Amino acid sequence: MVTLCGFGVSNYYNKLKLVLLEKGVAFTERVLYPWQRESFLEMSPMGKIPFLVTEQGGLSESQVILEYLEERFPARPLYPGGAFERARCRELIQHLELNVEWVARRLYKESFFGGEVSNETRTEARARLAIGLDALAARVRFDPYICGPTFTAADCCAVVHFMMVRHTTVKIYGQDMLLARVPGAADYLQRMAARPSIVRVLADRERALATFVGLKVKYDG
Repeated sequence: MVTLCGFGVSNYYNKLKLVLLEKGVAFTERVLYPWQRESFLEMSPMGKIPFLVTEQGGLSESQVILEYLEERFPARPLYPGGAFERARCRELIQHLELNVEWVARRLYKESFFGGEVSNETRTEARARLAIGLDALAARVRFDPYICGPTFTAADCCAVVHFMMVRHTTVKIYGQDMLLARVPGAADYLQRMAARPSIVRVLADRERALATFVGLKVKYDG
């Protein structure tokens, strides 16, 4: 059995939790927070969470862990069968994470944590988000899933990252840039919200968020 370590507010933690649930892998969870990094450097040398504990040792970096789970537990694949289709699935994940979520992440200090980002950062992030979302729109299919007829690893990523990007752009710019620039995203998210694994992850996220907010206030105080 593997253990997923981190906390359920993180979209990267929830990406992996969805993968585990969709693949039917038996796993346990261990709650760890960023300020505890000194206690888990042996498993995650950069002090990053989430990470995965296996019988052979720890693995960090969410995409590495996703690939490991896909190889170790092949019975319920989360990549399409053909080489080109698999590459397109990975391409979507790259677009989502490098060109969309990581751009929006520059704004999380203000959109989630009560801080403030500069006008320069706001302007630059908005321009880069527009480019990244337009590139994403050129690749998504929503037929009915993001890569086509089957649920894939890209869906596990999309659901959790879309949530963060939507909240952030509404908070910072007063506009849901995802829905404005990616046609079909609204209907897609509505369909995904009824999927049992996603229902569970989002419910667990709400509970984790309530706990995290209390601990963060205490920790900062």
